[in-house]
Amino acid sequence: MDNNNLEQITFGGGCFWCVESCFNMLKGVKSAISGYSGGQKDNPTYEEVCTGETGHAEVVQITYDPAIISYEQLMDVFFFLHDPTQLNRQGNDIGTQYRSVIYYKDDAEKAKAEESIKVSQESGRWAGTYVTEVTKFEKFWAAEQYHQGYYNENPTQPYCSAVVGPKIQKFKKHFGELGMLNEE
Repeated sequence: MDNNNLEQITFGGGCFWCVESCFNMLKGVKSAISGYSGGQKDNPTYEEVCTGETGHAEVVQITYDPAIISYEQLMDVFFFLHDPTQLNRQGNDIGTQYRSVIYYKDDAEKAKAEESIKVSQESGRWAGTYVTEVTKFEKFWAAEQYHQGYYNENPTQPYCSAVVGPKIQKFKKHFGELGMLNEE
């Protein structure tokens, strides 16, 4: 990977444990880091974000090489991993911290995000109107260290085995068949 040409994207699609795990498996992704964006409090903690009162979303910040994986491919994975028609929730995870959101850095990236939403919505993958927010990126706060690689460290934790694990298996099957995953 050419570290001089790396780009970043930050988005939220529900609980970051699953999203982060999947993106770290993709060819061309240098890192996917769980964290928080979009809120009013500096250095929020997981406990504070879980109250829904800080305004933050659980997000993943991805550093990637666009020569290996494109923005559009990352958006396809993003929309595969969560239901963008659910407002402020993903399944049983309810609250504004679980909202569907894409953070953009400039007008060109905003246009790409809006186009990705349009393409995904027109694909018919999800029934209903997308509620994904497209919001100006301001700040990313990395989540506590124990959240990084959480699923890999805790696959038998009840939430991980019931929710995250099946989603990861579906992801691995689909994107593995497309040849987009790193060798294990």
